[in-house]
Amino acid sequence: MVNIQKSIPNVLTIAGSDPCAGAGIQADIKTISACGCYAVSVITALTAQNTRGVSHIHRLPVSIVWKQLKALADDTRINAVKIGMLPDTAIVENIVKAIDQFSLGNIVLDPVMVSSSGKPLIDPAALVALKSSLAPKATLITPNLDEANILLKETIHKEKLGHYTQKLAMTLGTSVLLKGGHLAGNTTTDTLFDIGTETLYSFKSERIKTKNLHGTGCTLSSSIASYLASGHPLPEAVGLAKEYIQQAIVHARHLNAGSGNGPLHHFWKQDF
Repeated sequence: MVNIQKSIPNVLTIAGSDPCAGAGIQADIKTISACGCYAVSVITALTAQNTRGVSHIHRLPVSIVWKQLKALADDTRINAVKIGMLPDTAIVENIVKAIDQFSLGNIVLDPVMVSSSGKPLIDPAALVALKSSLAPKATLITPNLDEANILLKETIHKEKLGHYTQKLAMTLGTSVLLKGGHLAGNTTTDTLFDIGTETLYSFKSERIKTKNLHGTGCTLSSSIASYLASGHPLPEAVGLAKEYIQQAIVHARHLNAGSGNGPLHHFWKQDF
């Protein structure tokens, strides 16, 4: 009897580059690899940054972004897509075009708007396009509280996270994982509304006191995409990703990679 091994899923990350490798393309590639998938990438912007902040952003021409997308789609079966930094409207529109033209699915959209150091990462027109054209094509969108406030144009109250998660899902036409890490307390709560089943889920984690939280949003979204690519249903993929990122934060204490907001330990499962 021939033992046929299942192929490793391919996950595409579309995002900006982070030279200190805590966030963006570099963090996504590490996460996707650690979660058992093969990572391919399309870079939308180059940044000059370290663990203390972003000093410069260079947007790539939309033609280069499109050529990267087409080259991959022509040659590689894409099982899931993680989308991060989309700095301008033309790039957003080309991502929408690629989703339709190349029949891309299992799309996790991390609506990156501002860096952790306060640097704007998307222009206002691109945000409008993201909400109206891109979000409805996503399987899941993963805003933090600040991003959700912008997307809903109202202030979210911690006592009604489930209500606002569902409202955001209905507004954008896709499932939403509202990340509650910015709230105070010894635990953090992320709330998922699965628009397909109209079911609300809550994921609680112990808050870890650490200075290594750079790229948590990138890591969470790319790990969810990886588990979706591996065949897990959405709530299960989110739960597995939450477990993965919790340990990546815990084990980040072993890293010494900058004096500011340090990275996570993406390969914590390996015994170095």
